[in-house]
Amino acid sequence: MGIIVGIDIGGSTTKIVGLNNGKLFSPLLVKATDPLSSVYGALGKFLNENKLQLSDVDNIMVTGVGSTFIEENIFGIPTYKVDEFLAIGQGGLSLSSLKRAIIVSMGTGTAYVIADGERVQHIGGTGVGGGTLLGLSNRMLNIRNFADLVDMAKDGNLNHIDLSVADISHGGVAGLTKETTASNFGKISDLASKADIALGIINLVFQTIGMMAVFASRNENVSDVVLTGNLANVPQARAIFDGLTNLFDINFHIPAHAEFATAAGAALVNPI
Repeated sequence: MGIIVGIDIGGSTTKIVGLNNGKLFSPLLVKATDPLSSVYGALGKFLNENKLQLSDVDNIMVTGVGSTFIEENIFGIPTYKVDEFLAIGQGGLSLSSLKRAIIVSMGTGTAYVIADGERVQHIGGTGVGGGTLLGLSNRMLNIRNFADLVDMAKDGNLNHIDLSVADISHGGVAGLTKETTASNFGKISDLASKADIALGIINLVFQTIGMMAVFASRNENVSDVVLTGNLANVPQARAIFDGLTNLFDINFHIPAHAEFATAAGAALVNPI
């Protein structure tokens, strides 16, 4: 059948997608207990859900930090390793249908890639990411579950947490709105609720990621930024990045299946 399977083996999750006649299909995610178990488990689930046989798969393309543990063909199927940054770039462009963009991979930490038709290049990163969210929520709220943090933040109010431009300037600051954050957690109140703190943590992480993307886009002279990775699904993300769009005239894109961008990019790379 000529099917290619792309697998992104991360530190906490493994994502898998299929590619058939140039079209991506059936993205799936499994929790990663260890790299090898997650790969075989993900592939088995993928084949079962799509009613496929091993013989239907031509190639398996693996990427991500866990791909270093893959030392032989998986189930006898030709298996190739793909550079993670190449997969991030290819996947981000494919899912967004853009020709040139900064691709941001938001995982435990965050990586930034410039991608176009001629090159994919890693341009930097930050340790601020999903690991930061969970670490701060664990210490500040005793919350260790990602979904619980996101749910708690729904009723949060940043006015009880962050210092804004309006708090420090009556006349405003050129180019900035009065709602612009002047200092994350710079106005935290003794009366701040857990919901306020949860939203403050999310806002801190996404604003940091977003500002790094703004600087990268200016350096590369590109106006489009594609957000990928598990954090792209956080409900509060859209509003935070929309705020940065209004301030800096940078287009932030969150494509469908953004969390599977790296796996999709791996599947799209020619193994030869």
